[in-house]
Amino acid sequence: MNKTRPIALTAGATGAFALLFAATPALADSHTATVSVLHAIPETPVDVYANGEELIADFMPGTLAGPLTLPGGEYDLTVYPAGADPETAEVAVSLDDVEIPAGADATVVAHLTEAGAPELTPFVNDTSAVPAGEGRLTVRHVAAAPAVDVRAGGEVIIDGLVNPNEESVTVPAGSVSADVVVAGTDTVAIGPADVTVAEGANTIVYAWGSADAGYELATQTVQAGASAPTGVPGGSAGLAADEGMPAPLVGLTVAGLAGAAFAGRKYATSRV
Repeated sequence: MNKTRPIALTAGATGAFALLFAATPALADSHTATVSVLHAIPETPVDVYANGEELIADFMPGTLAGPLTLPGGEYDLTVYPAGADPETAEVAVSLDDVEIPAGADATVVAHLTEAGAPELTPFVNDTSAVPAGEGRLTVRHVAAAPAVDVRAGGEVIIDGLVNPNEESVTVPAGSVSADVVVAGTDTVAIGPADVTVAEGANTIVYAWGSADAGYELATQTVQAGASAPTGVPGGSAGLAADEGMPAPLVGLTVAGLAGAAFAGRKYATSRV
C-alpha cells in the first residue's frame, strides 16, 4: 500500500545553525551557502553535531532541517543516538572536513549504505538553468539496496544507479509515473508513484530506507536558473560541477512506499 505524509521541518534547527553562523561573522556577509539536512536512516532518532556544537536534537527519520544559510567552509559532522552524551557516547556516524563551498546549495543526507551501515553523504544541488517548459529530475540512491534502474512511464531513464550516487535527466515539466526496479530486471522495488517535475526547477528524488523498515521516496524541489558551484570535496556522491549561485529550496514532500523489497533480498538495517 502506498502512503503519503508531509515531511517535517525540525524544530530548533534554525536557531542552532544560526549560532554556528554567528560564530564566524567575517564570513557571514559574502561567503555563505544554503544547507539542508535530510534524515534517511529508518527508525533511528539521532542528534546531529557540527564542529562540536549540537545542531539538531531528536532528529526523526523522514524529516528535513533547513534550508539554512551558513558560512562557506569546512565542517566536521557527527551523529549520536538521540539523547546520548557526546562526551561518553560512541559516535554513530561522522564525516570530517566536509567543505561546503560559498554559493553552494547543498543537502547532507544521513542514510544507510547498500550493506545497511549508517553514512553521511553531502550533495551539491544543481541549480543550473533548464529550457522553458522542462525541469531537471535528479535521482539519489541512499537506500540499503543494490543497484537500481529508474523508469518513467515504463521506460528506463536512469540505469544501474548505485548507493550513494545520483544521476540527472531533463524532462518535460509535469506529472511523471515513476518506479524503481532492480537493475536489469522488471522487478519493481518502489512504486509506481506520481512525481511532479516542476518547470524551471530541479526535482530531487531520494530512494531511502531498507528491506526491514520499508523503502520510501522523498522529493525535494530546488528552483533552478543559475549554474551550480563546484562539488563538495568531502562527499562520497556524484556532485554537480560548474560555478555560480544557487536559488533557495522551495519545497519538500515524502511519499512513503513501505513494504517493497529489492527482489526479495534482505539488507539488515544497522541501528545507530
